[in-house]
Amino acid sequence: MNQDTTLKRILFFLTPIDGRYEDLKKGNVARNVFKDLTAGLIVAMVAIPLAMGFAMASGLRPEQGIVGGAVAGLMGALFGGSKYQVYGPTAAFIPVIAGLMATYNHTFLVLVSIVAGIMLMLSGILRMGKIVEKVPHSIVVGFTIGIAIVIAFSQVGEVFGLKVKVGYGIIDQLTVLVNYIGQSNLYAVALALITFIFCKFFIKVSPFIPGPLIALAFGLIAAKTFWAGKGLVLIMDKYGAIPTDFSVITLPALPDLVTAKVLFDIVYFAGAIFIVASIESLLCSRMADRLAGNKGMPYNPNKELWGQGIVNIVTPLLNGFPHTGALARTAVNIKLGAVSPLAGIAKFAFKLLLAFYLATQLEQVPMACIGGILLYVASGMVKKGEVKEVLGMNKFHLFLMLYTGLMVPLTGFMTAVVSAILIYVIGYRWFDTPHNHPETHLTHDTHEKELEEVMDHKN
Repeated sequence: MNQDTTLKRILFFLTPIDGRYEDLKKGNVARNVFKDLTAGLIVAMVAIPLAMGFAMASGLRPEQGIVGGAVAGLMGALFGGSKYQVYGPTAAFIPVIAGLMATYNHTFLVLVSIVAGIMLMLSGILRMGKIVEKVPHSIVVGFTIGIAIVIAFSQVGEVFGLKVKVGYGIIDQLTVLVNYIGQSNLYAVALALITFIFCKFFIKVSPFIPGPLIALAFGLIAAKTFWAGKGLVLIMDKYGAIPTDFSVITLPALPDLVTAKVLFDIVYFAGAIFIVASIESLLCSRMADRLAGNKGMPYNPNKELWGQGIVNIVTPLLNGFPHTGALARTAVNIKLGAVSPLAGIAKFAFKLLLAFYLATQLEQVPMACIGGILLYVASGMVKKGEVKEVLGMNKFHLFLMLYTGLMVPLTGFMTAVVSAILIYVIGYRWFDTPHNHPETHLTHDTHEKELEEVMDHKN
């Protein structure tokens, strides 16, 4: 590797103001700035309830999703490789983080995320962006299906208003559902369904209407008025008050007893975070350019990996957790007219301001609303067009999709995806055909159509 070239690449990666801001100068500058600021505000309103839901589903506190999404948005806007991408917590991280938090604590998560962040930054320096993009589409769709299943079943307790503790594994969740379904709170079930419908309805009406935030407002009103005293569990009942001090720093730490299992888990979870962050962010960057009809500077996959590394080092340190590119929020950002990373910077400021002034209201939202929002997310992750695309390839890719989709909830994200990739590497020469090689998941029009509908897709 040429040292001068590598140094120049690193210096370029460290430059926050680059060619990604070129469209701000085209036409009416004031109007372009206003569009970016407006997009940042609306995306912040959409992102707050999603961020809280993702954090709680991952075994963390709601404010960690709020501050994490804001910081990730800022770091990604400054050091990422895309003009339009919005960064935040995504559904793909839920099984990874929840699995870690079931055994360890947030300080260990910070450590693992920093390791993954260093791996991502090195991948950018080594120009591995194009290699990471080569994961077969069938595996991407398969792990999306698996994650949707994990998210849906993780909300059994919230949606049905159950008072019993629901475990992390899908078998435990099914057991609780069967044994305690008779103890369901019908008001919680109704509120979860209403929240789900609100999210589905308003996102179709207009990207300017923050459906999830409206759903939270309805839940807050319901819990205080006509459904008061009906046994609805509030966020504050489960997590206490939502603090408004967003300057908390969490340093990485190992458990008191470092064993071979702990060392293995560092590698395991860091690898899982690396895979999710790199695949999600590069897929999102590519699709954002296509959706926006970008005619100027294209996204830079290697700088994107570098930026993802910074996101996943800085965000957890500031009381957050691993984040990556969020497809649906990026689509909303583009639909609202954003033309540069200024929208992501604006989202950072607006999100923290909104959370600061709304904290006392947010903590009084029923958990059933969070369950409804996450059911909405899970339902939007699997697209008919994507599944049909895999069905149109060959039986080998159909097997890869079904295998990954089944193994994610049964064995965990990392085991499922790594084993699926190994099966592909070993078997593609015998069972695949040239026109079905892995580039398909980045080139087919079905993704563009789905993003244009501004539907949730892996977040």
